[in-house]
Amino acid sequence: MIIGVPKEIKNNENRVGATPAGIMEFVKHGHTVYVQNNAGLQSGFEDDEYIKAGAKILSTIEEIYAIAEMIIKVKEPIAVEYDLIREDQVVFTYFHFASSKPLTHAMIKNKSICISYETVEDSDRSLPLLTPMSEVAGRMSIQQGAKYLEKPLKGRGILLGGIPGVAPAKVLVLGGGVVGTQAAKMAAGLGADVTILDINLKRLRYLDDTMAANVKTEFSNEYAIRKHIANSDLIIGGVLIPGAKAPKLITRDMLKDMRSGTVLVDVAVDQGGCFETTKPTTHEDPIYIIDDIVHYSVANMPGAVPFTSTMGLTNVTLSYALQLANKGWKKACTDNKSLRLGLNVINGDVVYPAISEAFNLPLENVEDYLN
Repeated sequence: MIIGVPKEIKNNENRVGATPAGIMEFVKHGHTVYVQNNAGLQSGFEDDEYIKAGAKILSTIEEIYAIAEMIIKVKEPIAVEYDLIREDQVVFTYFHFASSKPLTHAMIKNKSICISYETVEDSDRSLPLLTPMSEVAGRMSIQQGAKYLEKPLKGRGILLGGIPGVAPAKVLVLGGGVVGTQAAKMAAGLGADVTILDINLKRLRYLDDTMAANVKTEFSNEYAIRKHIANSDLIIGGVLIPGAKAPKLITRDMLKDMRSGTVLVDVAVDQGGCFETTKPTTHEDPIYIIDDIVHYSVANMPGAVPFTSTMGLTNVTLSYALQLANKGWKKACTDNKSLRLGLNVINGDVVYPAISEAFNLPLENVEDYLN
């Protein structure tokens, strides 16, 4: 198969779809790989490293899309890429379709094969290709939250871990999944007073048993959320419904119950966000303020630490990408149920229920395309 790795062009997206080590594995299996010039530079990988691994370098993104049978990238295509993608071309990336109607309709129009990292799902309901980026984003949410709690950055002016004789900041984490767990670990390690809310009692029991003593768990409902936001300094939104829009757990009306300078970090922004006031921001302009509440909702948080993120992403995507390349997408998705759940749009048809529900689009049976 001919595989293309384009340079990411979303704002401040410094990751790349594959490391030189990943390229070497494709070449060992007999595939031809084209990498766009300087695609890996911001992640710490020079073109020479890709060439030594067996890749061929092309100058432009147009050349990459024109020659590749399968595109491997990190973020969803943006508008200038829509018309570069062609019918039957496999695109393997994070799509987050449910949060973008224009993207969904563009991929329907070009009749490509869209396989989303974030909806590949194992039998235990875990999301193996989302996990490492959720780990990065969860940990980063505390770093960023701690920074924006500083007074010069419009926060409350409170040190996350406090000092002897002065109480630490209160951190509320919505969701006890991968993001929430990593956020709680980081916040607890810095000495904050942490509360995790979730609706899964089994998960809460696990977290209660394994977390540090300064982490508390509580069943999530509107009453509990309203109670905690009144005295929380930093609130992390980490609730995810695979492939679907995130639930709006904090409404605009609730902002009035928070203290001035409270910081909200919405890690679920890629799926529409779990705060009603969430709107996507960039690393260049990461925050905005509504009713004296600081909102941080950068849509590609892991892009700020591209070396770590790219290494972690390739670690988990490579085996699936090799299956797609070795067998072709139909056979690979037939043989691997987890990978089959990654199929979102096929030749202009929506095959993933959450996307159909989000935009009231016809839903086709994915099995009809695999026989």
